[in-house]
Amino acid sequence: MKFEYDGTRDLLYIRFAEAGKKVARTETVRPGVHADFDIHDKLMGIEVIDAIEIMGNSIEFKLPEHFTKRAAMSV
Repeated sequence: MKFEYDGTRDLLYIRFAEAGKKVARTETVRPGVHADFDIHDKLMGIEVIDAIEIMGNSIEFKLPEHFTKRAAMSV
């Protein structure tokens, strides 16, 4: 896992996959939070736009139930 933060744009990206892999689709988790998936529906990363506003001083947020079920199935 790798955390990347762009302070100029206040953009946080949490990467779970190797850099350079292609994103097949992106789903909005909540406004400003987007999850990227590969062609096998495996979570590749999470992008947080306006990260300071959305997350404050922590990097915790709850994923909707359909995300947690999908993650359990891919293990």
